[in-house]
Amino acid sequence: MRTYRELFRTPEFTPLFLASAGQVAGHTVSGLALGTLVYSATGSPLLSALAMFGPALVQVIGAATLLSAADRLPPRAALTGLMLVFALATAAQAVPGLPVWAVFAVLLGQGLITSLGGGVRYGLLNEILTRDGYLLGRSMFNMSDGFMQICGFATGGVLIAVLSPRGALLTGAALYLAAAAVTRFGLSRRAPRAAGRPSVAETWRDNARLWSARPRRYVYLALWVPNGLIVGCESLFVPYAPGQAGLLFACAALGMLAGDVVTGRFVPPTWRVRLRVPLCLLLATPYVIFVLHPPLPVVVAAVALASVGYSASLVLQERLMSLTPDELSGHALGLHSSGMLTMQGVGAALAGTAAQLTSPATAIAVMAAASVAVTLTLAPGLRDDREAAVDTQRIHG
Repeated sequence: MRTYRELFRTPEFTPLFLASAGQVAGHTVSGLALGTLVYSATGSPLLSALAMFGPALVQVIGAATLLSAADRLPPRAALTGLMLVFALATAAQAVPGLPVWAVFAVLLGQGLITSLGGGVRYGLLNEILTRDGYLLGRSMFNMSDGFMQICGFATGGVLIAVLSPRGALLTGAALYLAAAAVTRFGLSRRAPRAAGRPSVAETWRDNARLWSARPRRYVYLALWVPNGLIVGCESLFVPYAPGQAGLLFACAALGMLAGDVVTGRFVPPTWRVRLRVPLCLLLATPYVIFVLHPPLPVVVAAVALASVGYSASLVLQERLMSLTPDELSGHALGLHSSGMLTMQGVGAALAGTAAQLTSPATAIAVMAAASVAVTLTLAPGLRDDREAAVDTQRIHG
């Protein structure tokens, strides 16, 4: 599978794609509205930021307790139910007079089950597409996520101004309901990929099984740590260049989009194997130049070039799927997503601490150097396909 036309001709890919886009739009619109609502109620920038991005930090708890359900629930029913829960929770947050502590209690619950949603969705994507089509399909999802985030933030800002934060929250709830409808009526009924009942104990056993093989450990660490450290660099764009932060974020999004298109659509499989480590290094090395306080055009070029390296996630996910039995594909992808988002939160916290002690420019360079060091440490394990082949035969045998 080599073209986007083939993707959209694949049965059930289009409704899954549209439902995912609706969920991202709902999350973006409601997140901006909730951050605005919390800030107006408390005057706290920290609480406002946590209202928008805090749920990602609790996904690690969901990954440790709920992920066994990703392969043990019928995918259509699970995704439809999750969208309905998100819609109800978002509508509840729009209730006038709701205490701030109650808002964060709802957010905690949403963050926990979001880890399950990612596992179900991308496990189903892996089931719908052939093995050679997963990378192209995931690159299409990545591009859609970026586009819907841009549109969601823009639309959310307009809705907040024209209606109110609560009106924007209700719009987000409506988008979740639309995603639930597309999921329910656009996808066919499928049996769970794995037998048994989901439980915390099963989640721990499956996590241990996934972590038991050395090649998968290297892939997970490469998916989580270099990415998280560079998101830490991006979290310092505002203090580094307050007047140009929007431009830097836009260039980062453009570079990421270009990387996903090129890697997902045009790079042949034999090259993708060789690009695992170089793309991880590309993600970090341009940021080292920040320590020199270069002029803005150089900074813009460095950010755009570095963000092409985010496409390393695509080739590493492709390898993860080749190392994972089908009955654990949803769990494996959910663990990747939850671990990545958690490490991005950790990276932002580390970068902010380093900037407090030094300067934003120095902290960005330090985080980039740390990402390079981690990638070079993991490189031998990412290149060792012979050991990976032996492990794949063992887990599938």
